[in-house]
Amino acid sequence: MNVSVPQKQIRDGLRIRGSRGHPVVRKALIRFATWLRIHFDFPARVPVYLLARSYVLTRSGTRCSASFFAPDSRNEEPYIRIATGDYASLRSKRSRDDVLASFITSFAHEVVHYQQWSNTGNVWEKGVARRAHGILTRYCRTTDHP
Repeated sequence: MNVSVPQKQIRDGLRIRGSRGHPVVRKALIRFATWLRIHFDFPARVPVYLLARSYVLTRSGTRCSASFFAPDSRNEEPYIRIATGDYASLRSKRSRDDVLASFITSFAHEVVHYQQWSNTGNVWEKGVARRAHGILTRYCRTTDHP
């Protein structure tokens, strides 16, 4: 008798996680994520962790505003981390919409890396900022305020 071993079920979709993230940023990114789900496919589950800190610490020790973890195996889930703790200090210098647009652009940047990984298994920087800006531009056509 041939017994087959069940394959690990790969979950799909985009999910926002992190109740400790700044509430204004969280609300804007949830709204953006809803739009992303309509316009893009997420064949492998990608959780987006919102952090209360003003930076994300990457595995290599680099501080940045957001990061994408691309696992070596397609059986592992990737994830995105976005720092939201500097919202108040940024807001004191710029308008609400401009500050939220910068968080959305960071999120879009990491989504582009997710798409690269999903399609090829690799990530790279060339053209990512341009594509992220294009995603932001498309989103801005559908909403009055982030």
